[in-house]
This record gives sequence, C-alpha cells and structure tokens, in this order.
Amino acid sequence: MKDLRGANAIITGASRGIGVYIAKALAERGVNLSLAARSEAELETVRAEVAALGVTAIATVCDVVKPEDRARLIERTETELGQIDILVNNAGIERVRRFEEAAEADFTDTLAINLEAPILLTRAVVPGMLARQRGHVVNIASGAGKVGVPYGTSYCASKHGLVGFTNALRAEYHSSPVGFSVVCPGFVTDAGMYDRWENQGIRAPKIAGTSKPEKVASVTVSCIENDRAEVLVNTPPIRPLVVLANIAPGIVPRLMKAFGYSGVFERVIAAEQSQ
Repeated sequence: MKDLRGANAIITGASRGIGVYIAKALAERGVNLSLAARSEAELETVRAEVAALGVTAIATVCDVVKPEDRARLIERTETELGQIDILVNNAGIERVRRFEEAAEADFTDTLAINLEAPILLTRAVVPGMLARQRGHVVNIASGAGKVGVPYGTSYCASKHGLVGFTNALRAEYHSSPVGFSVVCPGFVTDAGMYDRWENQGIRAPKIAGTSKPEKVASVTVSCIENDRAEVLVNTPPIRPLVVLANIAPGIVPRLMKAFGYSGVFERVIAAEQSQ
C-alpha cells in the first residue's frame, strides 16, 4: 500500500504508549483513524490530537477480548469511515512473574488480549480486504516474541504466537495484494511498560539498548507501505543475538543471565512486591 492518503485504519490500544505514536504517524500520512481502547478520557485526547492533523478520527471504547466490543468497533468504523484498509493490532499487556507464583489469570488474560483478540480481529477484517484486493494488517509483537526471556512466560508465549500467526498468514496469502507484517520492539523508552520501569530506576541491559516510540511508529508505517514481513526494532547488537538464540536455543538461559536480562526482570519483580 504505497499511497496511504485517504485510507481507513483501526488501531487498538490507541489511548497510550506506542499506540499514540502509531496513530500520529498514520495521521501524518493522511490516514483516517478508528481508535480503540478501554480508557475513554485518554482515548478522546488522542482522537482530538490526530484529528487536528487534518484526518477524520473516531474513538470507540472497546475491550478487544469481548466479541460484542470487537463487532461494535468494526461496525462503527465501516459506518462512519468506510471500508477498513488497515488494522494495527497493538493492544497488549505484560506481566512479569515467577512462573510458579503466577496466577492462572496471568496466562488466560495475557493470551486473550495479546494473541486471541488480534487473531479474531484479523479474521473479521481480512475477508473484506481480500474482496477489495487491498489491505494490510500489522501485529505489534515484541523482541520477546523471538527469544524467550525469564519471568515472562505468559508474555513470551503470546508474542511468539503473534509472530507465528503473522508468518503463517504471509505464507497463506503470499500471492494476494493483502499484506501482513509483525513488528517486534525491544525496550521502548518514553512509552508503555518500560517507561514505568525507568521511572523506578530499572534500566535495560546495555547490549539491548532502547528504542524511541517514534521509531516503532515509523517502522509500522514502513511495514504497511512496503509490505515488510518482520522487523525487530532495537539496537544493532541484539540482532545477531536473536539469530544465535534461534539456531542454538540451548545457550539462551546463559545469555539471558550474562547479558543482564535476568537481573532486569528480577528487579521488576522485587519492585512490584515492595509496593
């Protein structure tokens, strides 16, 4: 989709974090926006900000886990904006827990929001895209969807699933004009979970580095415009580590400890328990 001006996009998780930056980046390309999130006041603030960029923007309070909310989001988008050209599955949660201490809801909630909802939203919009021979879906996953990290079992499971889901769609529809991409950010400063960790004095391992949310948004737009399959958004040193972890998974536990990942998440757990 080289020319995005006038296209219509749904963005979930649009009230805060990376979702806000993706919304603004698409609005700057002239994309009309259907913004979805559970936080009504914050969502309306974002809607007003992107509408000021000259596009049509609507905001729908939506819990992506609920079938009735997903159906209402799609119906309202089609009624008020028109056909859905772009879907950005950005809504997600991350819970850092020791596996044996995690509640059952930590797994069911994370998988429902991070994996099941994107699959079902995609299933709802793809038939229309195929009929019109135009459309793109971007799934916002994580570096944790490429390498398993300690104390993130539910999150890693959901994001690995999202990466696999996207790759399977690309294989199935490789000859179709409808595209599918997955974006895998690492530690994103100034937005989301890691921003809260930074405020607690917790820093990413040096080898991992950090990325700005503007970079993630820019990559998301590039995926739509250029049909990029999978993009890892992080500093260059982490990329060979991801490759190594996938061809020699037995060394991952030692790498996580040696490069400081284990220590970061242990500090997160300690900070949460002290509150």
